[in-house]
Amino acid sequence: MKKIICIFLFFGVYTNFAQIGGTANFRFLDVPMTARAAALGGGIMPIWDDDINLIHSNPSLLNSTMTKKIALNYGNYVSDLKYGFLGYAHNLKQYGNVAASVQFFDYGKFAGYDEFGQPTTNFRAGDYSINLHYAKPFKDSSFNVGVALKTIISQYDIYKSYANAIDFGITYHSKKNLTISILAKNIGVVYKNYSQNQTQTLPRNVQLGLSYKVKKAPFRLIFGMDLLNKWNLKYISTIDTTGKSNPFNSGTIASKDSSGYKKFSKRFGNRADNFMRHVTIGTEILISKNFNLRVAYNYRRQRELTLPDRRGVNGLSLGFGLKIKRFAFAYSFTKMAFPGNSSIFSVTASI
Repeated sequence: MKKIICIFLFFGVYTNFAQIGGTANFRFLDVPMTARAAALGGGIMPIWDDDINLIHSNPSLLNSTMTKKIALNYGNYVSDLKYGFLGYAHNLKQYGNVAASVQFFDYGKFAGYDEFGQPTTNFRAGDYSINLHYAKPFKDSSFNVGVALKTIISQYDIYKSYANAIDFGITYHSKKNLTISILAKNIGVVYKNYSQNQTQTLPRNVQLGLSYKVKKAPFRLIFGMDLLNKWNLKYISTIDTTGKSNPFNSGTIASKDSSGYKKFSKRFGNRADNFMRHVTIGTEILISKNFNLRVAYNYRRQRELTLPDRRGVNGLSLGFGLKIKRFAFAYSFTKMAFPGNSSIFSVTASI
């Protein structure tokens, strides 16, 4: 256990230089590509059950109940962008559990033009990740450790980039329906850039989450935090000038804050806003053993995708899960921005 903690401390230091807001590449790795993950806000998914789709979010959730299960997810990500996830898991008995998965993000077909505006050949753009997962429980304990090795391929016309990364996680699950997970994502290197004078970086991320199934209550509460390696997530939008200037108050003298309350209120509000940008909250309402509803709220998504003159319900996601014998079906709907939405369909089968 001490060795595992040391590894996590190393990852925590290594990912302190993580980048957000368009400064990192391969951002498709941050997109939740399973219906269950998307419906629950797209976070770490600290849930312990037999759903193989959980390995997409966290390799330490891979367990023996997922053996010989296959999952297929397919969805749209605003407009005509398409993406998907395919996974299969197998139990190796005393050697642990293994799984393989593939995820893709298809940006579609583009018309090519040269520097003079003359049409050339059409081309496609896409990102791909081929993943191998391994997880094993600690002997006589409630801890499970997992790792995912990713081979990442990105191709936009003639421009290609390749990278390798790992996800490393630890999950604690108790008999009292409490699950806690910590995860370091996308730790690796880019060994081929799109061009010689350009350097790509991976979207490194440290996440923490917990879930609790309330005793005798038909719901599970889920709380997650991401980008713990990059605490300050605030930025000033170049288009959001609300409250920044006012042509009617030029020359006026601001009232003196004699008590310091305004300064305290502003500072507290800024810190609370930044804290909430790390937070995703959600719940699964367990209508029956074979059917449940899912709803979540991602605060950062709401703040970053809100327009100055149109607030909406950005950041809200919902969906459902249905089991019929050997098959399981799921659907998610995510409100991204006006008028863009994202939907994912999922099918899982025991073979």
